[in-house]
Amino acid sequence: MVLSEDKKKEYMKRLILSRMRILCNNGFYGLLLMHMIYSIDENCETAATDGRRIFLGPKFLDELNDTELDFVMMHEILHVVLQHCLRQGDRDNEQFNIACDIVVNSNILLSENNNLGAITLRKYGTSMHLAPDGKEGYEYTAEQVYEMLPLSKKGTGHKPPLGASWDDHSRWKGSEDNESANGYSGPNYEDTEYMKHEIEKWLIDAMEAISIRDSTKSCGGGLVFAQRLLKEIKKGQIDWREILNNFVQEEITDYSFTPPDRRFDDNPFFLPDFNEKEETIGNVWFVVDTSGSISDEAIKAAYSEICSAINQFNGKLSGMLSFTESYVTEPIPFSSVDELLDIKPIGGGGNDFSDIFRYMKNHMTGNLPSQVIIITDGYDTFPNEKAAMGIPVLWLINNDNESVQPPFGKVARIVV
Repeated sequence: MVLSEDKKKEYMKRLILSRMRILCNNGFYGLLLMHMIYSIDENCETAATDGRRIFLGPKFLDELNDTELDFVMMHEILHVVLQHCLRQGDRDNEQFNIACDIVVNSNILLSENNNLGAITLRKYGTSMHLAPDGKEGYEYTAEQVYEMLPLSKKGTGHKPPLGASWDDHSRWKGSEDNESANGYSGPNYEDTEYMKHEIEKWLIDAMEAISIRDSTKSCGGGLVFAQRLLKEIKKGQIDWREILNNFVQEEITDYSFTPPDRRFDDNPFFLPDFNEKEETIGNVWFVVDTSGSISDEAIKAAYSEICSAINQFNGKLSGMLSFTESYVTEPIPFSSVDELLDIKPIGGGGNDFSDIFRYMKNHMTGNLPSQVIIITDGYDTFPNEKAAMGIPVLWLINNDNESVQPPFGKVARIVV
C-alpha cells in the first residue's frame, strides 16, 4: 500500500509536533532533533536512524501515543549523538544492537528522573535499560555492555538483559543488513570523521543554549546531562597520537615564574608571567614487546608509530629503543627516523613487564629515562607502580580489549 501525500503530511506533522513538545519539555533532546531529517518509510517496521535521518514506519507510528512517540524520537537521537551508527566494527550485529539500546534507554531514564513510563511502549513493554551485571546502562559505554552480554563464545556468566528492544539498526555502518536494507542507500560512511565532529558541535551548541536558558533557573539538569554525554563520546574518540603528544609535550614545555613588574604595585592583583621555555626532549625509552603473542604486523606498526612520534616533534624528540620478550635488550639510542630504522627487532619468547623496570633499576640508574613508552598487547604480568621509580609511563596497547588495563601510568590503545 502506497501512502498518499496527505497521509505523509499528517505523519510529518506528528513528528514536528513531537519535536516541539520535546523542545519545550526537554530542551537538550529537542535542540539535537533540530539537526535531523525525518522520513516516513513504509519499508521500516518500527523506527530507525542512519546518523543523518530518523525513519518511522507508518504502521508503527499509528500504534504510538504522543508520549511514546516522544520517547522513540529521543531514543533515536541518542543513538546518533553517542555515534552508535559508527561504532559497531566487526562485533556481533544482534548483540551490539542490544548493548546500544541498553545504554540509550538508561540515559533517557536518567534524564526523565527514573520514570519507567518514559521508556515504555504499550505494545512492547518497558525497554531494556539494565546492563547484564544489574547496573544501569548509562554507567557504561555500548562496548562495555557488549562485553558483558552472554554470547556463548564470551561465557561471561551474566544473565540475558531484561526488557524490550524494538528499533531497527539495519542502517548502521557495519550492520550485516546495511547494504541490502530494502534497497535503502545510506549516507557516505567514509566521511565518519566529519560526522563525529558535526555531532560534537551539536552537543556543544546545545549545552551553550541550555546554559543560557537555565542561567536564571535553579535547574541545570539538562546541562549536566549534556556535559556527561559529551564526555562519553569523547571517551571513545581520543586518538592515541593525541595522548602520546600530550604525554611527551608535558616534558618539552616548561614555564618559568617571573615576579610582577613593580610599576604596577598599585594593582591589587599579582599575576605571574608564564614564559614558555622549549627544549629538546631526550632519553625517552621506547620498549617494544616482541614476545610470541605479538604479530609481525604489530611490530611493524610499532616502528611506524615511533617514526610518527619523531616526525611529530620536529626533531625535538630523541630516545632509546629496547625490545622485551624473555629478556630486555640493551637500549640503543636514536635521534632520527633513519637511526631508528637501523635497529632490528629481536624477540619471540615469553614476557614479564617487571623485567623492563628491573632492567631500568639495575642498568640505567646513572642515566634514567625521562619517560618510558611501552608498546605491547598487554597480555603479560604487570608490576606495581613502585617499580617505575616515579618515572612517567605510557602504555600503548595494540588492541581494544578493555579488560587489559595496566595498574598504573597512562594508557592509549592502538588498533592495528
